Amino acid sequence: MATEIYRDAWGIPHLRAGSAAELAHAQGLVTARDRAWQLEIERHRAQGTSASFLGGSALAWDRFARRARLDDTARRCFTELERRDPETADWLRAYVDGVNGGLAAGADAAPEFARAHLAPGTWHPWTPLGVWLATHILFAGFPAKLWREQVAAHLGADAIGLFATDGPGTSGSNGWLVSGERTVTGRAVIAGDPHRWIEDPGVYQQIHLSCPEFDVVGLAVPGVPGIAHFGHTGTVAWAITNAMADYQDLYRERLRRTGAGVEALGPDGIWRRAARHTEVVEVAGEEPVEVEVIETDRGPVIVGGPEGLDGDPFDPADPSDAPVAISLRHPPRVTGDLGFGSLLPLLRARRVADVDRAFDRWAEPVNVVQAADTEGGVLHRVAGRVPLRAEANRLRLVPAWEPGHAWQGWQETPRAGLTDGVAVMANQRGPAEPLGVEFAPPHRHDRITALLAGKDRWSAADMPALHTDTHLASASALLDHVRNLDALTPGASALRDRLLAWNRRMDADSAGAALYSAVRGAVVRQLAAHPALGALGTPPAYPEVFRPWLALLPRVGFALEHLLRAEELYGIDRPSAVRAAVEEVAARPPAGVWGDTHRLAPWRALEPETPYDEPGLSGDHDCVLCTSGVPGLTDRAARGPAARYVWDLARREDSRWVVPFGASGVPGSPHHRDQLPLWLAGDLVPVVTDWTLLKKETDV
Repeated sequence: MATEIYRDAWGIPHLRAGSAAELAHAQGLVTARDRAWQLEIERHRAQGTSASFLGGSALAWDRFARRARLDDTARRCFTELERRDPETADWLRAYVDGVNGGLAAGADAAPEFARAHLAPGTWHPWTPLGVWLATHILFAGFPAKLWREQVAAHLGADAIGLFATDGPGTSGSNGWLVSGERTVTGRAVIAGDPHRWIEDPGVYQQIHLSCPEFDVVGLAVPGVPGIAHFGHTGTVAWAITNAMADYQDLYRERLRRTGAGVEALGPDGIWRRAARHTEVVEVAGEEPVEVEVIETDRGPVIVGGPEGLDGDPFDPADPSDAPVAISLRHPPRVTGDLGFGSLLPLLRARRVADVDRAFDRWAEPVNVVQAADTEGGVLHRVAGRVPLRAEANRLRLVPAWEPGHAWQGWQETPRAGLTDGVAVMANQRGPAEPLGVEFAPPHRHDRITALLAGKDRWSAADMPALHTDTHLASASALLDHVRNLDALTPGASALRDRLLAWNRRMDADSAGAALYSAVRGAVVRQLAAHPALGALGTPPAYPEVFRPWLALLPRVGFALEHLLRAEELYGIDRPSAVRAAVEEVAARPPAGVWGDTHRLAPWRALEPETPYDEPGLSGDHDCVLCTSGVPGLTDRAARGPAARYVWDLARREDSRWVVPFGASGVPGSPHHRDQLPLWLAGDLVPVVTDWTLLKKETDV
């Protein structure tokens, strides 16, 4: 049969082809036409070449990508895929051929290419693996181990738990499965929303893929074939949340230069040759930058080198001398497997058992999977690869030259059931607890669970009310302190009364939410400025890409609940800090409502010549409607629901979905931002699967 491209009313692509490979080609082609600029950015980020046209602002990432050997790891994983799973390797090639076939037309439509004086480059068969790796390499938040080292060094190891939270740089999700016994149709509903950095174009692509083997709707990652995270085949549907697992290790390395290159000290006391070469990063408008790439038996060195950060070479005669060099060990670099062998089986799945077997081949990121089928089957499990190793590896940096820190195989991935016909995941301690260190506070999980307990039977149409819930349970920690304040000035006393009367909902039109945020921010700044935490305000000179994990103000902001409720906080007078914050805000109260300052702030590789007036948002970090600013620094929300979905197992056409902007990545396209009003309102777009209701665009 001919390969056909259809569109629905929202410009979402619906593709039909005669085989899985032809369909992959069509998916690559249509993605390149719709998202050429986004694909070009992702390819360059995976290669570490984005500074060549974006300039110095992209240099920090390119340095990291080169030193972490992202492109080389992608090539290695593709070579292994060719050996282990040639069908999937050929399927990837077909997708890449489609991308290359559509990039020229896509670039002609995208104004960013002309502005950046850039022509689209060529994709290689391993490029989708590189895109996946670059997207998720920081997903598990291994730089948090650098932060824990800082906390332990300055406050002691007991202080680490005070700052434990899903802090800046990590990503989470809400997801819930309601089995047939709790729905009006007698068949399951799966719903949720992945929380990521909001990007324009969006990080998820709504798509419909159909061939004689399968017919699947879902959310694809642009640049990667198939539908990995969220899909519905008609008889089975699946969705994921971040398991918050720890599966990446950081090793302190002792390195020395020799006449032949660089050597690293191993746990057996033997110096071994490390792989070493140099690469040149081109930087638009600036001189090229040379990057030294070193890899030890543990992994690529991503911080420092033989001279550390301060240029002081290692003295082998002084065992205590250990300049900073840190290597990264993570599963794909070790195994040559990114888990792409799961992608085709997911598309072909018919029942929960098929989804389960497909996720047995999953690698990273480590996720909690929820699935259900039309026969009543349900699945709630963790999927991914987590190494077995010493407990110290999970918590902080470990010395590469000491024994006891090698990997010893792989953890069993836990499974869980449903409670009262429901399973709820929101990055809290759940089935993945044995695999992680830090998890999200339980507020989103507890709120969704309580809402679902509010009635006996649910429908797909009921789910947006949960997506958009704005109750902020974590406000209690601060409001309890506010309640105990006395002897305030008249203005501060009135402010206290307003805060205590506030309904604790972070609605965009709420003046109470604006007051709460202002006081919260002032408290965060008070605590962060205290001399007891002062040493944490100046982190080591680690590479810039790790700064979001090392900045004190965000760390205090996201851990505020713990810090306010701890029995003692290193002599910090928290009631006085809260009092000072209330008086500060009373003297200069916010004039408007929460949405005036809590506005959408999406990331774009190249800002438009005419900036968008981005809207105000409801929600907050610990709300089910998780739209995150950085307390104490900014209310602007760079992170939030990157998509919303409702999968109905009774009638797939009753399923719904939405993304923050639209199906097209081309500014000015009618489908560039047409879903934004619905996303803001909590509404969803119908999932169309009837081909007679679609408009045919072209044959390929």
